[in-house]
Amino acid sequence: MSAAAVPSPALAVAGLVAGYERDLPIVKGVDLVVGAGEFLAILGPNGAGKSTLAKAIAGLVSIHSGELALGTRDIAGLPAHELVRSGLAFVPQTENIFATLTIQENLQLCADVLPAARRGERIEAAYAMFPDLGARRTIAAGALSGGQRQMLATARALLVEPSVMILDEPSAGLSPKLVGEVFETLLRINEQGVTVILVEQNVRAALAVTRSALVLCDGRVVHRGPAAGLADDPRLGEMFLGRYEGQAA
Repeated sequence: MSAAAVPSPALAVAGLVAGYERDLPIVKGVDLVVGAGEFLAILGPNGAGKSTLAKAIAGLVSIHSGELALGTRDIAGLPAHELVRSGLAFVPQTENIFATLTIQENLQLCADVLPAARRGERIEAAYAMFPDLGARRTIAAGALSGGQRQMLATARALLVEPSVMILDEPSAGLSPKLVGEVFETLLRINEQGVTVILVEQNVRAALAVTRSALVLCDGRVVHRGPAAGLADDPRLGEMFLGRYEGQAA
């Protein structure tokens, strides 16, 4: 009797070296396997390479060496628009909406990558998940609050029904109440089967909703494990200061 097939991870990174200049890598040999349906927090001090790692995976920063796969597909070096069509969505920290366009126009613009017959259906599904946006669909996105803008950016990313969604600092500039609302929305998205990778500076808020965590320091992984209990782990400060000698298994 043959052994059952082991499902492919949603995202696999091996030996990834990336950055803006080849001779000055910011991400320095990162290995990362993210299972289907996982909710992962990527943490670390300022300058650790968190955002650069996210952007490299999303096709926005040059990969100098290493392997990158989405499911069974090799995606290293693919342009960002091809990655979106492959099921990888990325929500940047800034410039993630078109401020002069209405909410409806923002969604229509992103829905253009879909077959024409599905565009209206996906936009209405976005409004069903984000009813505050549905009630304001003719309002210019620039008039929205910070939390509403983040919701719109997330709704835009969800239009293509991604298998993996990466968000870069979605809590930046938000009040604690809005941070909670945004993170609860991400939890609901994850519960619907989307693999979510959350790059965050707000450590406690991120660990409260995610299931696993990775800590980067100086472009390298210094810890990988369950999110539960990590916020109170005395070693966390050492990880952020670069003094932790442990290494993710």
